[in-house]
Amino acid sequence: MSSHTPVAPVASGPAGRSASDTVFFGIVNGLELGGFAPGQRLVETDLVAHFGVGRNSVREALQRLAAEGIVDLPRHRGAIIRRLSLQETLDVLDVAERMTGLLARAATRGCGNRELAQALRASVQGLVAAEKAHDGETFSSTRRHFYRTLLEMGDNRELRRLFPTIHMPIVHAQHRLASLPRMRLDDYRRIAAAVLAGDPEAAEAAGAAHVQNVRSAILEREPA
Repeated sequence: MSSHTPVAPVASGPAGRSASDTVFFGIVNGLELGGFAPGQRLVETDLVAHFGVGRNSVREALQRLAAEGIVDLPRHRGAIIRRLSLQETLDVLDVAERMTGLLARAATRGCGNRELAQALRASVQGLVAAEKAHDGETFSSTRRHFYRTLLEMGDNRELRRLFPTIHMPIVHAQHRLASLPRMRLDDYRRIAAAVLAGDPEAAEAAGAAHVQNVRSAILEREPA
């Protein structure tokens, strides 16, 4: 593939997924892990060979990625992973700040559900272990489980629909911050503690603060 080629497809997403899902989640997860990059051209024949799927599945995945704003499909040029300007990045973070706060606030509804509460604790423990082992792929998959658990605890259909559409994979791929894994871990611990305590105000503040921390780290790296 052009300029950035993943070593192997990234396994993620729901069990029993389709071939189109394999490509879709592989590209999204590859963005986070550095296998794909904003501005990169995606060649259909390369994706077919890389993911071991048919051309129609690749095209379907690219259409889905385009619908979610992750990929641009200019006419006669092929697919290109979207690259955000600084202002577009800040716009994404403005939305993510409010949505993450709302997600954490809603999740406190499920703090009394033993199974979900234990799943949230297990996610945090898994994040700690992955960060200690410097295992980026496991950290990434466990982070997704952390967010899925919060969505289940909140049981809000609109959040389930809207939260995955925020363009944070592009933000993190475009602004690779050495401090991000540790920052995430500390922030996720605070979010989980507030959610499990059933404190909606503290949970919302912790969720919003996480995105605020990401914004601050990005702005510190930008030239004056």
